[in-house]
Amino acid sequence: MGKRLLIISTLDSSQPFGAFTRPFYLGQYLTKYFDIFQIGLDCSSVKYAPSISIGSRSLKSYIQTIKKCIDEFCPDIIYAQETLPGLAALISLKLIKRNKPYLVLDFHTFSAYEYWMRLFSVANPFNEFVQCIKTYIAQGILIFSGVPIIAAGDSIPKLISQWYGKTSQHIYSIGNGVTEDLLNAELFLYKDPYLAFRPAKIVVIIAPKTFQFPSNDMSVLMTIEVAKYLENYPQKVHFVIIGRDSNDVLVPIPSNISFLGFLPKREAFVAHLKYADIALLPFSKQAVAGGARNKALDYFASKKLVISTPEGLRGLEEFRHLQHLLVTGYSTEEIANTVLDAASNIAKYQSLVDSAYTLITEKYSWNARAQNIARILIEGSSS
Repeated sequence: MGKRLLIISTLDSSQPFGAFTRPFYLGQYLTKYFDIFQIGLDCSSVKYAPSISIGSRSLKSYIQTIKKCIDEFCPDIIYAQETLPGLAALISLKLIKRNKPYLVLDFHTFSAYEYWMRLFSVANPFNEFVQCIKTYIAQGILIFSGVPIIAAGDSIPKLISQWYGKTSQHIYSIGNGVTEDLLNAELFLYKDPYLAFRPAKIVVIIAPKTFQFPSNDMSVLMTIEVAKYLENYPQKVHFVIIGRDSNDVLVPIPSNISFLGFLPKREAFVAHLKYADIALLPFSKQAVAGGARNKALDYFASKKLVISTPEGLRGLEEFRHLQHLLVTGYSTEEIANTVLDAASNIAKYQSLVDSAYTLITEKYSWNARAQNIARILIEGSSS
């Protein structure tokens, strides 16, 4: 019998994207190495292991649930992902006098930095500043606790060093992965969902409404500006935003952009991604798009030509301009001209698509990520 692993996160099955992705897929593949139990906000989608849904972001509720789970499940290891679950796990273990599980933290984002970067571009900077201070203190408590940290990107250890003056030998960078259904070339027998827009090349943007962070909102607004710039080329380019309804947008919408809303069936989502021609990551500097990593990896795995601003690739520096994708500046004009050139000369950039797909298959599957994390958890808990 393998070791018992308790995964604590803010996994929310009603929003199966963003912060949901890491605990869900890692949990799925970590069942190869451990007996798993999941704690999250809404774990109704977790069919591969027993779970408890808390339904609240209350620190007290998390602590109570963790203590109960430690008593009943008796985990050997606790893997706490993001700030709230990490704090709850740390406090819960302080309240236990013996048989304490081995704790490992996971930083999907460096929240204080994200709030700080958006401070002067949001409607209510005071609220953003308060959140910045709160998360700075909370993540600082976790960092100085001495507990090992698994970070979802190389930028996080660098930010920890810059913001806290602390360099630790126990911070491991293991990013996100991609799912097998995206790596598989089959199209699930779906017909092209974009026939009504052809012969235009389809530029897809994934931008669901997410809790608290406005990065996707910013990407939608930037996409609308780019679409306006190219509105006179309806036969060349059509933009499609997945995860967002048009009634969520308060600005005028150009004729060359469509909103598909949330696609609840995974097969439909994959088909809409695979039949697109270009994938766009239009994030401004202020967006601080930590969640864009998931989108970028999905795009690369689906063999799409990716066009991104520098911020859209934060944490994925291994993917390079003119080697795996096209990286633009932040101006509407530059993004639009790059999109138009790509749509007009799509075959010219096929080598970039192939190079990115090769890198994805070699290093970025969730299976490979889970194997690396399992090694860290097993070695740490055995020492």
